[in-house]
Amino acid sequence: MTNTPAVEQWKPSKNPWLVMIPVMLSVFMFALDETISNVALPYMAGSFSISHNESTWIITSYLVASGVVIPAVDFFCKLFGRKAYLLISIVIFTIASILCGISNSMSMMLFSRVLQGIGGGGIMPISQAIIFEIFPKEKRAAAMAVFGLGVVMAPIMGPALGGYLTETLSWPFIYFVNIPFGIIAIHLTKMLVEDPPYARKQKHVSMDYSGFFFLTVWLLTLQIVLDKGNDADWFGAAWICKTFAISMMAMLAFFMIQIKKEKPLIDLSVMKDGNFFFGTIVLMVLMGVMMASAAILPSMLQQLMGYTSFLSGLSMVPRGGGCLLATVLCGVLIPKIGMKPLIIAGLIILGIGGLMFGEINTQIALVDIALPNFVFGLGMIMAMVPMMNLSCSTLTNDQQTNAAGVQNLLKNIGAAIGTSIATTMISRFAQAHQMMMVGHLNYSNDNFVAKANALAGSLSSITDISTAKEMANYQIYHQLLQQANLWGYVETFRYFGLMALVIIPLVLIIRQRKAH
Repeated sequence: MTNTPAVEQWKPSKNPWLVMIPVMLSVFMFALDETISNVALPYMAGSFSISHNESTWIITSYLVASGVVIPAVDFFCKLFGRKAYLLISIVIFTIASILCGISNSMSMMLFSRVLQGIGGGGIMPISQAIIFEIFPKEKRAAAMAVFGLGVVMAPIMGPALGGYLTETLSWPFIYFVNIPFGIIAIHLTKMLVEDPPYARKQKHVSMDYSGFFFLTVWLLTLQIVLDKGNDADWFGAAWICKTFAISMMAMLAFFMIQIKKEKPLIDLSVMKDGNFFFGTIVLMVLMGVMMASAAILPSMLQQLMGYTSFLSGLSMVPRGGGCLLATVLCGVLIPKIGMKPLIIAGLIILGIGGLMFGEINTQIALVDIALPNFVFGLGMIMAMVPMMNLSCSTLTNDQQTNAAGVQNLLKNIGAAIGTSIATTMISRFAQAHQMMMVGHLNYSNDNFVAKANALAGSLSSITDISTAKEMANYQIYHQLLQQANLWGYVETFRYFGLMALVIIPLVLIIRQRKAH
């Protein structure tokens, strides 16, 4: 798309920092709901009489629905006008939050979460484009730091807030909390947000229905594979192979249509920009690490250490402290040293945080989780915020909405793949360590015999000696399983740290150059 001076010179009539208020409220609501359900799933599973595995659809249905909508954001912005579509998205999201809270069956909850995802899918890319446009170039780094803080802080706060609301009130309030924020965001958006000339309602806008269809099939089947693959032994199950084949064929059909069609659903020409291409890959990895770690840390604390849903969610708060410090550092350091050095430093710090998580054990207290979590959050924001800015810095303003849609779609996919890979790694690593350790539980091992006899002796005061020996063996085996599962988590966190270090060469490829 050609650029004109009028496009680049447009300025909002309102103070950009005031416009940020409704935009960030919307972003925070959307990002919060990606993780706020995590710690409440056991309670919802009980309410709907479903298994824990089935309850995960409450999370994935939201991600799939928002992922499907994201590439169509550019089309809906042209159809309704960007401000109008943002308002529609916030209204749908708020209404869907009410429906989630009053759901009395799994089918109603899934419908409500899909509707919530449809509403939320447009919020992130529109907000990213608005923020990038309303600030002059010299202030974009600070603005994108605030945006990145909201994107990262909300999923981090989600488990803590969800655990608190679930324990003190009940799980429906994790959705009802969106209502006042949604109403405020709607009112302030109407007052403060404006459409630049190139983002207003357009006539004769056509929809790429075939592209939208194949996109939906691709993401839906991919999410099923990612969700159920580990339980079904991945490609050892015929139905997983067939579902994955359908997903890949739908993906190829979608991209072929986007390349050949005159007016595609998304404009893939932005991927020709080297900064955007490599920057998006880095952001996909970072989103995978961030969302996967946010999902597995509370789970580890609940399953292995007996933490309540609130305490396990509270474990994520120090990460928020790291994010806050990183936001300040981004604002101060980017004008002085540039974005690339800060991104590289952030990835190194993130890698160190992952390796620090690799040193935890079952004897730690909540405070021992705080330091690695703080380091993790510090590195995450230091890498992600400048990368979001740098990846779009060489695109023109009228490319921003489409580029944000493409980038957020791929980041959603990165988050889903990362979470699935992490779950599989934990399971497989735990099995491997269990096999290695179980061989030591035999009566030729003096340590095992001594421990078994000591436990049996202490238990013999409450039961007969034969039963005491059985109980002692069971307790030792239970400890072995606990240690094996812990090793599964520990090694997974170490791989998170290594992944952050491995993608540093991609950052070195990116060049800072003048905008077109």
